[in-house]
Amino acid sequence: MSSLPTSLTGATAPGAQESGAATPGAGTQPPPSSSPAQPLVSQTAPQAANAVPSPTFSPLYQQIKALITRSLQSGEWKPGEMIPSEMELASRYKVSQGTVRKAIDELAAENLVARRQGKGTFVTTHHEDVVKFRFLRLVPDEGEPHYGASHVLECKRLRAPAEIARLLDIRTGDSVVQIRRVLTFSGESTVLDEIWLLGANFKGLTAEKLTEWKGPMYALFEAEFGTRMIRASEKIRAVAADETAAELLSVPVGSPLLSVERVSYTYGDRPVEVRRGLYVTARHYYQNDLS
Repeated sequence: MSSLPTSLTGATAPGAQESGAATPGAGTQPPPSSSPAQPLVSQTAPQAANAVPSPTFSPLYQQIKALITRSLQSGEWKPGEMIPSEMELASRYKVSQGTVRKAIDELAAENLVARRQGKGTFVTTHHEDVVKFRFLRLVPDEGEPHYGASHVLECKRLRAPAEIARLLDIRTGDSVVQIRRVLTFSGESTVLDEIWLLGANFKGLTAEKLTEWKGPMYALFEAEFGTRMIRASEKIRAVAADETAAELLSVPVGSPLLSVERVSYTYGDRPVEVRRGLYVTARHYYQNDLS
């Protein structure tokens, strides 16, 4: 998923004319009416014939996409809710319906919204299979993908170690929440997770709340803490089970495990979670669909 802009300097606002570029700012002269619409660039000196367009320029549909994303982030349209129609959004932003459609196409491709035939476009939620299984890549050799039972070992608030702070883009010593748990599938311990979350986003998260929750953990983060995971970056390698992992996963010391380190991001490409998992792959495999 591409990085979503958090600032829309020059973004088209209600009442602005659709020109394929942002509304001209102070000091920018509009093109003559007899000329085709061109990207508008502020100038402080005469423009050379071979001048390069402003690097801040972005296609109009990308600006509309950013405005819709800003509304999703602010909670104007909550997970599971229907967003306004393409016609209504076109009227709101004073652009063509085709421009809105292109923006929504990208949002749908990024699983931020989902079109439902004959019903409209809805904000996706981690309660839906189409979204929740995006982040569960462990597939059984037999049967369909499903979430295992979660056994929470601990959930505590502490100060971020240097490496975790770097991955979460915070200062060393800032507040984080650490979770350790074991996931079991068909009664077999399969995943040992160590999870680090931004403390500011997850005030009030406890082991009891995690234990009582029935469903994907990301759905809890979305529903109870207003933090939605948008994308994740992972590093995978093979490791040998140490004594702690071997005991918790019921495998011999030295057994081969799959180590998966994930950094998950919310709106604005802001990292909010570091997850380090050790996977037993005797009856599962890790599936990643590339497109």
